[in-house]
Amino acid sequence: MAVFRSTLVLLLIIVCLTTYELHVHAADGAKVGEGVVKIDCGGRCKDRCSKSSRTKLCLRACNSCCSRCNCVPPGTSGNTHLCPCYASITTHGGRLKCP
Repeated sequence: MAVFRSTLVLLLIIVCLTTYELHVHAADGAKVGEGVVKIDCGGRCKDRCSKSSRTKLCLRACNSCCSRCNCVPPGTSGNTHLCPCYASITTHGGRLKCP
């Protein structure tokens, strides 16, 4: 019975620590008051779309995605694994929306 209790307590501690770590990393430590600080979508999208052949279209899509996700992957393409929300938004036709 004592082994069961100690295992249960240890499991509870691990779950609490994991939940705390996920919460801290999800907010990126950038909290002000009750909300998360908004990033500069215009600047980040300008960098992201700088090499696009259709810059205005890229900027419009990027700013839309950024305002929803508060995240823009670094670089001019790829790296979408760093911003899962940005990478999962699709158009009505099922194509990826975010550049």
